Amino acid sequence: MKISNEQRVKKVGEPRPLRESAAKPCGIALTHHQPPTTKRGVGAKQEECAAMGAEAEGPAVSVIIPTYNRAWCLRQAVDSVLSQEYKAFEVIVVDDGSTDDTPRLLAEYAGRITVLRQANRGVSAARNAGIAAARAELIAFLDSDDLWLPAKLACQTGFFASHPEALICQTEELWVRNGRRVNPGKRHRKRGGMIFEPSLELCLVSPSAVMARRELFDRVGCFDEALPACEDYDLWLRVACRLPIHLVPTALIVKRGGHADQLSSGWGLDRHRIASIRKLLEGDLLSADQRQAAVRVLRQKCAVVAGGCRRRGRPDEAACYEGLACTAAPDP
Repeated sequence: MKISNEQRVKKVGEPRPLRESAAKPCGIALTHHQPPTTKRGVGAKQEECAAMGAEAEGPAVSVIIPTYNRAWCLRQAVDSVLSQEYKAFEVIVVDDGSTDDTPRLLAEYAGRITVLRQANRGVSAARNAGIAAARAELIAFLDSDDLWLPAKLACQTGFFASHPEALICQTEELWVRNGRRVNPGKRHRKRGGMIFEPSLELCLVSPSAVMARRELFDRVGCFDEALPACEDYDLWLRVACRLPIHLVPTALIVKRGGHADQLSSGWGLDRHRIASIRKLLEGDLLSADQRQAAVRVLRQKCAVVAGGCRRRGRPDEAACYEGLACTAAPDP
């Protein structure tokens, strides 16, 4: 299904302001939503007319795919979206200054996707540009090295139809590393509900698994463009300290890892997590219990980073983190 009449290729500068605001079994009760079927005849004609009407009103979901020099895997990611059983969506690919074959590849999807191009500013700026350009009230993200299974959008739109109070949900996921299926460790187990404290240790929310209402970003802000990595950890902490993050307990994405350009594969990622926790401690969002938990994890992470710095012959940086751990206090 065509999402727009022509592929929109734009240069991105300052993002425009945000607007205010039963498929296969999914392990949840789905109500008020049935995805398109392949029936023919009168029923199929009625469904086709309904779909055309929905498209005329605009997409129900905006799918945002940030990418940088990933022509080697981008096609599979885009195709996994275009193959969704649920069809009322638009696809926005944000090319963050790619110098490989990405522009030529994206040109093959003319008429089916929107392409935004910008100078290389990082994944946070790319996702934020996509959020600003999105037309739908539901927003979903897909990293360009991940894949969606066909029922992903159907299950999550069904979840929001039956949970109008929810602002964000994520799905379970399958892990593939270097082409082989692997099982996540227990510490990576997905949780649902108020998950702030367990999320302090490590990121428990995958961008590719998330769907959120636009209102969420109006309330908590977007991705922090100052962070070169762990930008997702930072945003989900800002969400989790005040809102439940719901879980659809079915694996609907394939999370692929092990490649050299993976942002989460570098040393010292806890430095960025420490920066995120410090921001929260400097604000007034946290409850007393949340502040206590944040300080505890901050001290632990400072000790880990300090040890790594000393092993790498960086004693001054180690001393900085050791000092930070000593001065961190639960009280604002």
